[in-house]
Amino acid sequence: MYVSSYAPYGAEGVIIRVEADLRRGIPGIDITGLAEGAVRESRERVMAAFRNSGYLFPPERILINLAPAGVRKEGAALDLAIALAVMAAAQLVPLPDNLMVMGELELSGRLRPVRGALAAAAAGIEAGIREFMAPAENAPEAAVLAESRVAAVSTLSEAAAALITWAKSGSLPAYQAPAAPEPGLRAQEEAGDFAEVRGQGRYKRALEIAASGGHNLLVFGPPGAGKTMLARRMAGIMAPLTTQEALEVTRLYSLAGIPRGGSALITSPPFRSPHHSASAEGILGGGRVITPGEISLAHCGVLFMDEAPEFGNRVLQSLREPLEDGVVTISRAEGKARLPADFQLFLAANTCPCGRLGARNSDGGSIGCLCAPEEIRRYWRKFSGALLDRIEVRVPVLAPDPSRMSESSEEPSAAVAARVAGAAAMQEERFKGAAIRRNARMTPGMIERFCSLTDEGRRALTLAAAKLGLSGRAFHSVLRTARTIADLDLAAGGSGSERINTAHILEAVQHRRLGEDPYDILSVSGAAP
Repeated sequence: MYVSSYAPYGAEGVIIRVEADLRRGIPGIDITGLAEGAVRESRERVMAAFRNSGYLFPPERILINLAPAGVRKEGAALDLAIALAVMAAAQLVPLPDNLMVMGELELSGRLRPVRGALAAAAAGIEAGIREFMAPAENAPEAAVLAESRVAAVSTLSEAAAALITWAKSGSLPAYQAPAAPEPGLRAQEEAGDFAEVRGQGRYKRALEIAASGGHNLLVFGPPGAGKTMLARRMAGIMAPLTTQEALEVTRLYSLAGIPRGGSALITSPPFRSPHHSASAEGILGGGRVITPGEISLAHCGVLFMDEAPEFGNRVLQSLREPLEDGVVTISRAEGKARLPADFQLFLAANTCPCGRLGARNSDGGSIGCLCAPEEIRRYWRKFSGALLDRIEVRVPVLAPDPSRMSESSEEPSAAVAARVAGAAAMQEERFKGAAIRRNARMTPGMIERFCSLTDEGRRALTLAAAKLGLSGRAFHSVLRTARTIADLDLAAGGSGSERINTAHILEAVQHRRLGEDPYDILSVSGAAP
């Protein structure tokens, strides 16, 4: 007898066929098929769960095979499948041919939730499986996909009863999903409001542009200027995920085993902020059984790296390929796994190790940096030219003018979010049927097609490229950013056309021209208007 189950691996995972065979011999369970520690230990959990659920454990020698045998299996998600396969082999319950089962058993017979339920349902549906059984805590997640029929069970006894119901009626007891909560301002409430931060108009505008077009962002300046405070409020202005994006993001979080506060589907773009001590594997993904890293958990959202120069050089440089490709490929002896990683990179940094470069005192004078020039250069060299060339928007930030700290007329996040949503809707229509979703991902061919310039705008771009010595990538990034600025202009009710004009080009260049040198902060007087 056999039943299907699921083992998380990479972004897709593997469908596992759990087979049971009873034979004469000393009672016990043998497990074959590259079972790791937690899987081998399921023997004891299954036998105890049988007894404590009121079932007589078969007094035969039981062989459990986990196919495909060449794939390493870890974790306790196969417990319920093993138990039901043994029950079916002992003719205690019937087993449908088209069933996938997941769940970890406690000794009492109760079921614990497992990771990867949504991914399991997706893989099962693709393989032609239509019946699913999962712990009650995982049922909302597994039931997200409309084609699946999910039975939610809390104990081994309930699972056996569900199979008996199937034998009588031809279907498992259907799970009744609760009504979805009304969409609201939860993301804005959790992130905080732009109106709470005084001044920093240029920084807020850069966040609006980056959120609208999916552009990478670097913000640098002395401590206390508001870099992190505003960065965390970016999550409150980003456009909601589409249904397909929400499924992709939720699947990755499910594979990583990250709780979502009872929500079956993630509808807001993720905002990930790892600590600077994170390893390359933690950022990129990996492990013995490949699981998503921070860049994959930021898929369709933002990876915010505060105090970016404090991250390891290997970590920073390893971001370059995923930024270009939108995926990360992890190679292991048993094969390769591709994890989606279409994220925005958001770097925040002080201008020097001591943080005083660019800082002002109450009289507006410079406080004075304590670092030697070579220390500053070494600190800033963490941002290699190749990495900085992929950052479209760079913003120097100075402490706001104290006279503005008591003002109460700042624009709220809701107003900014409305413009961002409008610009995002234009991009969804523009790239309908394409493999991209935001302006930042436009290929050179798409730039030629969608970034039509006025004659004055073309002349302004040519002059700026010559004066600043822009590389080919930088030239295209200015055009992508200008396209987003033009979209925001239209979303705000501007009278312009689809064509990119001089004002759009000049603003895009202004957001691009600084950031190559930490001393740029000294030449900026209007960084905190």
